[in-house]
Amino acid sequence: MEALVHAGGKGTRMGRCGIEKPMMKVGDKCAVERVIEALNASKKIERVLVSVSDNTLETEKYLNSIGVETVRTSGDDFMGDLHQALECMNGEYVLTTPSDLPLITTEIFDAIIDYFVPGMMDSLLAVIDERTVRGLGITPSYTRESRGNSWVLSGVSIINRKKTLNGDYLEEVLFETNWPELSVNVNTQRELTLARSFFKE
Repeated sequence: MEALVHAGGKGTRMGRCGIEKPMMKVGDKCAVERVIEALNASKKIERVLVSVSDNTLETEKYLNSIGVETVRTSGDDFMGDLHQALECMNGEYVLTTPSDLPLITTEIFDAIIDYFVPGMMDSLLAVIDERTVRGLGITPSYTRESRGNSWVLSGVSIINRKKTLNGDYLEEVLFETNWPELSVNVNTQRELTLARSFFKE
């Protein structure tokens, strides 16, 4: 399966800090690099492509310098960037992930892929129990109700590439977890501090 990492957003919630959000250091590595390494270590992922934009030119420069494949998208809106990136890919299904999940692991990506059933599923969304997210001190901006529980979207998904490009309806299946590693999206300074706390000795 191919994987697409989104790293072209403006990162406005992070505030002015002089560093592009994907390049924020968490431990001794930048956030996007941790996500890429987790994907590259998976035997289930055959290609990793990172979408960048004019908002993240330093990220693009750095990733290219370490041999990571990138594609330049507009950076104007998520769906537009997604479609531009998917046009550069070949597989029937693509795993997509934000670049700001520095705690994510290869095992988590593999578990999501293993749960997905090609041909029977069009779209799989990895979600986290709201109680897990709030227990970390994070207030989710959006939740989804399912089976009497509230779930927070992690941003990690598997989608039917051609149907997405065609604008077809994708029936969504939830992959329900209580994993902290999926909970910490580095969108704010507070979340960056929280992510860094996991790497302190």
